[in-house]
Amino acid sequence: MSLRQLLSSILIGAVASSRSMTPMATLTVARLAGRNTPGHLALLDRPLFRAGALAMGVGELAGDKMKTAPDRTVFLGLLARVMSAGIAGAALAPAGRERAGAAAAVTTAVPLAYATLAARKRAMSHIGQTRSGLIEDALVVAAGALVVALSTRRRATPPVDRR
Repeated sequence: MSLRQLLSSILIGAVASSRSMTPMATLTVARLAGRNTPGHLALLDRPLFRAGALAMGVGELAGDKMKTAPDRTVFLGLLARVMSAGIAGAALAPAGRERAGAAAAVTTAVPLAYATLAARKRAMSHIGQTRSGLIEDALVVAAGALVVALSTRRRATPPVDRR
């Protein structure tokens, strides 16, 4: 398996390093828009999972601006990144290579969480928590949407019976 085949998984891991729930939310939006992921994960088609992914994605964007928001490198923050990156990395990997995609995404997400936290803290010292968070949100959501859009394909519509 080449690195190129796992590029989408690696990139979604980078997204998870900054916003743990964005990968799940962007995959959910893609599925709702009728797009298939290369890797097969039935979890993405469960209504409860979809609702939870969207709610947690929006909640994380709002909660990140709060003064009491914990660093992304605390245990639960890293655990959320591992889970989200793993699921999204598997979904974006080639069919049959879901485990490799999950591993690539997690391996990217965890160390980058420390790097993105350091960058965010530098930005916060210059422009504040809310502004730096909004800028980071825009960049991360756009990156997640782009990775998922480029990595998924429209579902084939069933043929219409014209008898």
